[in-house]
Amino acid sequence: MTEHADPVRLTAWVHGYVQGVGFRWWTRARALELGLVGSATNQADGRVLVVAEGSRGATDQLLALLRSRQTPGRVDLVVDDYSEARGDLIGFIER
Repeated sequence: MTEHADPVRLTAWVHGYVQGVGFRWWTRARALELGLVGSATNQADGRVLVVAEGSRGATDQLLALLRSRQTPGRVDLVVDDYSEARGDLIGFIER
């Protein structure tokens, strides 16, 4: 097995104008298209926390989409962290 075969967990803090503009719905749709599980959650400080598990390739694609100019609203910064998948997520939900 290669290092990319094992599932990973992407945690991404998305900064900018990303609440009240359909950003979580858009993120959920992209994640499901990529076969990922996880969540997109509004934070009290205006950020959105995205947690996604799946293949490294699919999570890399989601991260690239989060950083693209194709998102609803305006993304100023995405701070990401990869870790070992926990396997405790089902589906992709908006919170």
